[in-house]
Formats: sequence, C-alpha cells, structure tokens
Amino acid sequence: MTSQERLPRLLALVPYLIARPGIAIEEAAADLGVTARQLRKDLELLWMCGLPGYGPGDLIDLSMDEDTVTVTYDAGMRRPLRLTGAEATALLVALRALLDTPGMVDADAVRRAVAKIESAAGQAQPAGVAVGLGVREGGNTATVRKVVQEALRDGRALRMTYYTASKDEITERTVDPMRLLIVDGRGYLEAWCRRAEAVRLFRLDRVDDVTVLDEAAAPPPDASQVDVSAGLFRPQPDQEVAQLVLEPDARWVSEYYPVEFLEELDVGRLRIRMRYADAAWMLRLLLSLGGDVTVERPAVLAEDLRERARLALRRASHLMAT
Repeated sequence: MTSQERLPRLLALVPYLIARPGIAIEEAAADLGVTARQLRKDLELLWMCGLPGYGPGDLIDLSMDEDTVTVTYDAGMRRPLRLTGAEATALLVALRALLDTPGMVDADAVRRAVAKIESAAGQAQPAGVAVGLGVREGGNTATVRKVVQEALRDGRALRMTYYTASKDEITERTVDPMRLLIVDGRGYLEAWCRRAEAVRLFRLDRVDDVTVLDEAAAPPPDASQVDVSAGLFRPQPDQEVAQLVLEPDARWVSEYYPVEFLEELDVGRLRIRMRYADAAWMLRLLLSLGGDVTVERPAVLAEDLRERARLALRRASHLMAT
C-alpha cells in the first residue's frame, strides 16, 4: 500500500476511534476497508505521532489488546481548533489537495471542514480563528516585495528604513540582498547587512521604505544562508522568559512575536511563554495591552509593570478620565 493511499485513512483514524472507544479491531478494519493486520500497522504508526516535543504526554496513546482498541490520549484533537491566519491558509490549501487524493475516506467531511474554515476566516472574532497576519499582504508590504524582487533580479544593493520590534527602534540599513523567503506565512528578505556586518532576515511588513541603489549587491563570499527548517526563533541563554495570560483581544501577541509555549484557556484566553532581551521593551509592550494581559512570571517583571502603571496614573491624575 502506498503512502498516498494510507494518508487519508490515518487522518480519519483518530477521530473515528475517539468516537468509538473499545471498538473491535475487526469491525474498525471492515469500516475502513482494510485488513485487521493493516489496521494494526496503522495503529503502531500512530504511537509515533503527536505534538512537538514528542515525549511522554506529547504522543498519541492507545490502549490496545488482541481484539479492541481505545484512544487514551489524543494529543489535543478533542479541543476546539484555533488557527492563526497563516495556519488557516496552509490548512485550506492542504485540505483542497486532500480532496484529490485517491482513497479519501470521507470527502464530504473534508468539504465541510473547508467550508467551516472559510466561514470562520471571514467572520473571525478574537476568541475564534485568528486571521489577518499572513493571510492578506498589505499594500506597503506588496510594494516593498516588488522592490526587493527587482533588486534580486538585477543584483543591486538596497537602502531601507527598518523597524526592529525586539528593540522598538527604527534604523537605516544598506543591505546586499541574497534571497526572498516565506516562513510561517510571512515574507522575509535575507541579506548581508552592512550595518551589522552579518547575514540578517528582515520582515517585509516591517520595512517602512526601500530604495534600489545603483551599486551592485556584493555579499561576502562566506555569507551563508540561514537555516529556517526549524523556524526563525533561536532562544538565547541570556534572555529572560515571561509567562503571560492574554485576554481574547490580546491574542495577536502570540502571532506577532515568537513564543515557545502556548496553552488554550477558558473563554478564548491564552497562556504563553516568550523570551525577551530588553526589559524596557517588554514593559512597553505590556503597558500597551492595558488590562488584557496578566504577568504570571517573573515576579520582578510583574512588579516593574505595576510600578510603571502606578507612575503613569500619578502623572495623569489631573485628567478627568483618571
């Protein structure tokens, strides 16, 4: 059996078993149109599937004897699905491709899923499917991308005004373009930055202005491409880690900034952990969120935030609103 034939069944297998705890293997095999032996092979493969981390508590777990099978841990498949804009786009593309895959167990279910995701993307609320980032390219970003593509095509250097979110600063850069990338639904320019004297990735939506120069792009011979196979974020040992609880209207933080942990809570709230190198930058971000964020740790960050908020209120005490 080819992987193309096996994939649709594996995708349908976990929800099928969740809905039928303790089902006889022979019965499940008959429903799925395979032999009991093949189904057992599929179940053995599921034991190696799950969430990133891939350790105990991350992988799908099954209780299986000679005759029956029950899903004892589903790696979160029972939870309501919440997607970023980039994830929603990628999932829609994958589902439409899946409809054309031979052996699809339930094509109607896939069509219903496509319709639900499209509907949610069009009517998204803070507690629902998050859309916007990565789904539709802004006008300025589209212009920047075209200029970058022109520079790459003609082998020219670029001068640009760039906003660095982690430092909350705007700088002027002259760069030698190397390639354009799409990572997690966002466009990036990889280039040799003459200011940093190193290869850097620049998010296109954070470029305020860009101009193609007359001089040729000339990255050093030893300038190597960044490995993005495991994502862009690279934690550093000297960075602090903040654990935050975001209210529904602040969920965008988890999409706009790199996070290393994410947990769905009640009524659309989110618990995240994110690293930061600049405490002043983190305080500005938290203050901008107002009552839509709670700092769980570190304690010193929570106390600094309270003190900054008290100081701001004292300075604004002459205003009627305060």
